[in-house]
Amino acid sequence: MGNWLVNHWFSAAVLAAWLGINIFLFTYYFLFFDLDERYFYTRAILGSALAWARASAKCLNFNSMLILLPICRNLLSFLRGTCSCCRRTLRKQLDHNLTFHKLVAYTLALLTAVHTIAHLFNLERYNQSQQATDRSLPATLSRLHLEGSNKWLNPIHSNQTTVEYVAFTTIPGLTGVIITLALILMVTSSTEFIRRNYFEVFWYTHHLFLVYFAGLVIHGIAGLVRGQTEQSMAEVPPHHCAEYLTQRDQNCTHDCCKDPEFGSIPAESWKWVLAPIILYVFERILRVWRAQQKVVVTKVVMHPARVLELQMQKKGFRMEVGQYIFVNCPAISLLEWHPFTLTSAPEEDFFSIHIRVAGDWTERLIDTFQLEIPRIEVDGPFGTASEDVFQYEVAMLVGAGIGVTPFASILKSIWYKFQQADQTLKTKKIYFYWLCRDTGAFAWFNDLLASLEQKMAESGRADFLTYRLFLTGWDASIVNNVALHFDTAKDTVTGLRHKTIFGRPMWNMEFAAVAAAHPRSVVGVFLCGPEALAKSLQKCCHQHSSLDPRKVKFYFNKENF
Repeated sequence: MGNWLVNHWFSAAVLAAWLGINIFLFTYYFLFFDLDERYFYTRAILGSALAWARASAKCLNFNSMLILLPICRNLLSFLRGTCSCCRRTLRKQLDHNLTFHKLVAYTLALLTAVHTIAHLFNLERYNQSQQATDRSLPATLSRLHLEGSNKWLNPIHSNQTTVEYVAFTTIPGLTGVIITLALILMVTSSTEFIRRNYFEVFWYTHHLFLVYFAGLVIHGIAGLVRGQTEQSMAEVPPHHCAEYLTQRDQNCTHDCCKDPEFGSIPAESWKWVLAPIILYVFERILRVWRAQQKVVVTKVVMHPARVLELQMQKKGFRMEVGQYIFVNCPAISLLEWHPFTLTSAPEEDFFSIHIRVAGDWTERLIDTFQLEIPRIEVDGPFGTASEDVFQYEVAMLVGAGIGVTPFASILKSIWYKFQQADQTLKTKKIYFYWLCRDTGAFAWFNDLLASLEQKMAESGRADFLTYRLFLTGWDASIVNNVALHFDTAKDTVTGLRHKTIFGRPMWNMEFAAVAAAHPRSVVGVFLCGPEALAKSLQKCCHQHSSLDPRKVKFYFNKENF
């Protein structure tokens, strides 16, 4: 439990810092625009909606600055490499990059709603002030545009102008509408259902971020919201002169007879987002350059259950276990890049991926490779949590369906380490769990497990790897066949020494058994699978970790890309 508390404390500290900055920015600028004398006359027209609009705008700028950083994959891989000597807790924070990206995105959506509603109130009050015919302060201020070009405060100068007209014809209004629509499309297309079943929709709509940032930079250029200039405030202080502004006549000789002058609030969004945009541009340039390097497909294997294996070579390509790459097939789409975990080991002279049908793009790719070998572009590799697997004395690897792919790389690497009698291997025991819905999914991985069984038995370390295969979907014929051959030495489903288990794992029992077998070890739990399974495993890590620093601790790690 101790490591769970440390990890969550650190994550909570990062979250608290981000939340604290947002609260500070909102509170500071809300009070600033609600109390500062420069906006005395602006508040006379707009009321507190001014402060709501400006405070939310500052927080929007701050979060727009952050939104790109968690998806700079080369930056994250670099940080993961430079943090290899850092504490495990610090490195693990990099695994939350997509979670933080989503959190910032939802915050942007909320702040956009606040900002938009506040400005709708502002436009309505500008319009009401322009339409007013009395000598009230808002009405008087709305007529100042008749006195000179620098004296206007209300951007609506005509009684025929409507709120809709301002919203769709001015730079702030039009860019605001475009930004809001782009954000709505990006957020709604990012749901789990859309990403899993219509990845192309998610992929294309997410590139509206280019529209979002372009609109954000341009949004404040026109400066429709204004405040009194410093020189004018010295000449006609608003608190002292406001009452005279509505009562003066043409023969006025009072110190307050001069009209106040106003200036626009300078556009600041570009200052917030310039650095991350430049960083992201360099990131994309690096990825484009890397993607242009020639990739040679050396072998194509079609496994059962329509799983395609591609073995490739690329000059200068170096990988670590558990990493992933982005793959593009120009014959299918010039723009779409899809992530796939590497299934090869660093010791091999090629790199490989396994692809199953999970949408239109993957189906078309598999169909294409059955007819010919098209040109493939590869970007990566990029780091994940699985890179740290050999930092643990004991590792629990949990894969669901095709989620077994990062562990193929790990298990292959272990095979090579045994082959080369590697004495630097820190890991002493691996528990491998694979959950599949149908028997066909087991087929392409059986050869690797059988080879590992044989190699470890030959080297006298047959107990190094314990694997448990769970079949979560079956029919009567499979059950009858298993029952008929129950006493055979090898499993009838997989042909391996360990028998396939029908049903789902009892995770509390599995964790309790590992804790009992390794009472003083640090256990790394690695998952590539659905979120529901992640929650169950994370809960078990928390429950079965000891508060005593000398006893067993479970560290949870999940693949995110």
